[in-house]
Amino acid sequence: MDGLMKTALWLVSLANILKAAQGENIHFVGGGKYNWAPNVNFTEWSSDEHFYVKDWLYFGFDKNMYNVLEVNETSYEKCIDTDFITNITKGGRDVFQLSEVRQYFFISGRGFCFNGLKVAVNVEDVPPKPSPSSPKNASSSISCCRVCLLLTAFWTFVSPFILLLG
Repeated sequence: MDGLMKTALWLVSLANILKAAQGENIHFVGGGKYNWAPNVNFTEWSSDEHFYVKDWLYFGFDKNMYNVLEVNETSYEKCIDTDFITNITKGGRDVFQLSEVRQYFFISGRGFCFNGLKVAVNVEDVPPKPSPSSPKNASSSISCCRVCLLLTAFWTFVSPFILLLG
């Protein structure tokens, strides 16, 4: 791999790390990589999460069995999988961006919703950042630490592969 390609790969990786540090979070629905499945308590999971505008939901599942449909509240409560708002299902590892402050409702069709395969998430506005004139507080320290940890993880796990490819 030539130097230009290595530099481009490094810059793209760094941009993604910095973007993640700026507050766009990815929520693995159900708490794991492939947890969009029956018998997961999605109500408990979503109550432990904080969802903000521009966050992403990641749905991991067997696309031959399950699907992910965004629905209205009535369809969510009654597990109605017709007249959905959006079919998120693409390949079984699908993402959905939370674009506005509101409650979102997702179900799996084909009868799996009746087995608990549904989740509701309440999206909040991104909390305001502290003004530069305000004294330093714990949240700004956490943000700084988060960036440092992400950069450390990048150097630890990604840079050896870049060097190997070079």
